[in-house]
Amino acid sequence: METVVLVMMIVVCFNYLLKQTWRKPYSVAFSAVVSGLFVGLAWPWAIEQSKNQIGAWLADSALMLDLAVILTLEVALQMTFCVVAAHIHTAGHVKPSVVWIYRLLRWFPGLLIFPVLFSLLVASIFALPGVSFPLVAWALAAVVAAVVPLGRWALKQLLPEKEIRLELLFLSNALIAILGIIATVNGRTAVAGNSKVDWAALGGVAILVVAGLCCGAAAYRVKMRRMNKKLK
Repeated sequence: METVVLVMMIVVCFNYLLKQTWRKPYSVAFSAVVSGLFVGLAWPWAIEQSKNQIGAWLADSALMLDLAVILTLEVALQMTFCVVAAHIHTAGHVKPSVVWIYRLLRWFPGLLIFPVLFSLLVASIFALPGVSFPLVAWALAAVVAAVVPLGRWALKQLLPEKEIRLELLFLSNALIAILGIIATVNGRTAVAGNSKVDWAALGGVAILVVAGLCCGAAAYRVKMRRMNKKLK
């Protein structure tokens, strides 16, 4: 479980930096300052934590399910940004409402980065016993504030194409969603196993799938006929 959470935290950090490549420089500077201040001011709460308490949080099923809700909402917003951005860059004309949705979602950097930064602060304090807590916190805050713009610059140099960065942002969010499911399930199953097959339900699903395929094929043919008539 700890390994899954660690991988998810790394992906969250990468996703946060990748999202900064779509934002204006002043927005990136604002995000860097906010992240640095959060790390620097959170040390009074960080020193109250312990490894046993963090392990208990990871083993708490109710808490992990609550976090799953936040994770799902953030992933949904980030994926919506990817879809809207792709639509704007490929469509010839878009509605003003779509442009406003794109601008709002571009401003949203993500909230999962704050629990990750808090965990990093706790780990830094544990790794540096005997060092002043405020010194560790503000030193880490300075590092975080510098890494955000530098990471954005490095990603833009490594991936100059916006389309590739957009696809990578979408895939990284999908990976976060998958890891979040694994982490929040925590060895439990939502329902008891059943070896019997409900043939009525299976047949209903098959009928719905076939009906959807038929409707989609019919709609495609009608659309192609209209386009051919316009060309003629």
